[in-house]
Amino acid sequence: MPNTAIDLHQLEAEGLSIKPKSFGRQTWERFRRHRLAMIAFVILVLLISSFWIVPILSPYGVREINIQDAAQGVSWKHPFGTDPLGRDLMTRTMEGAQVSIYIAAVVALISTAIGTFLGALAGYFGKWVDALVNQMINLILVVPALVVLLVVGIKFGGSVNQVAFLVALISWITIARIVRGLFFQLKEADFVQAARAAGAGPGRIIFRHILPNAMGPVLVQITLVSGAAIILESTLSFLGLGVTPPDTSLGTLIAESKGFIDVTPSRVLIPGSILTLLVLCLNFLGDGLRDALDPATRKTRQ
Repeated sequence: MPNTAIDLHQLEAEGLSIKPKSFGRQTWERFRRHRLAMIAFVILVLLISSFWIVPILSPYGVREINIQDAAQGVSWKHPFGTDPLGRDLMTRTMEGAQVSIYIAAVVALISTAIGTFLGALAGYFGKWVDALVNQMINLILVVPALVVLLVVGIKFGGSVNQVAFLVALISWITIARIVRGLFFQLKEADFVQAARAAGAGPGRIIFRHILPNAMGPVLVQITLVSGAAIILESTLSFLGLGVTPPDTSLGTLIAESKGFIDVTPSRVLIPGSILTLLVLCLNFLGDGLRDALDPATRKTRQ
């Protein structure tokens, strides 16, 4: 029987080496093979870049009023048209998209911090801590999210930061439940038992040993939370309880233009299409991250 053993020293002497791929490199290679996720990633980068570049290059200011060009449709001079005050809608749409992206980022940051912290505590300590966190989650789940946002938005809505904070307060639930479940699984793992036997305290075990191994699903959920935040903010703004003038967002632009949909439908369709494309790209990006971070998920779905 021929000897099939590989002599690593001989390979290295011949200029050939076999190096194990890191987890990050394996994840990137799997993600790169996910076509929809890669397309979504490229589109997302181009979109977000244009949101900041276009206003800089535009000859029109965001709040520049020109009554002579009021309520015009799509043209070479104004590619997205103008509003009743003559403001350039392309520049305003880019500004509104900036606000929507900012809100999504703030919501993702706050909800991830709250959800990860509470989920980690519930999953690691269990008992009354788990019961308390579960009661908080159930309390929020009992009342529909939109109703909560509408009621609280009437009292506190208006500024961009207030809207972002309100949306974040009901967006941490899913992340908390995911982290809680992962901590229940991982807290009895061998590497955790070894750390506990070595004298590591709960804080070190939670943040240095278990949490890094639970961040994959959290990263996936961040993309989904960001998309949901854009939709929730747009819904609030459309109903007049979200971002209010002089600030603007994609939802605000759609709300301002709904009365002109029969005359100039582009005023509604353009910001609506950008909003839809943003959410779709974030969802496809999350799908690609899920498959890249956990290949078994893709095999199961196939």
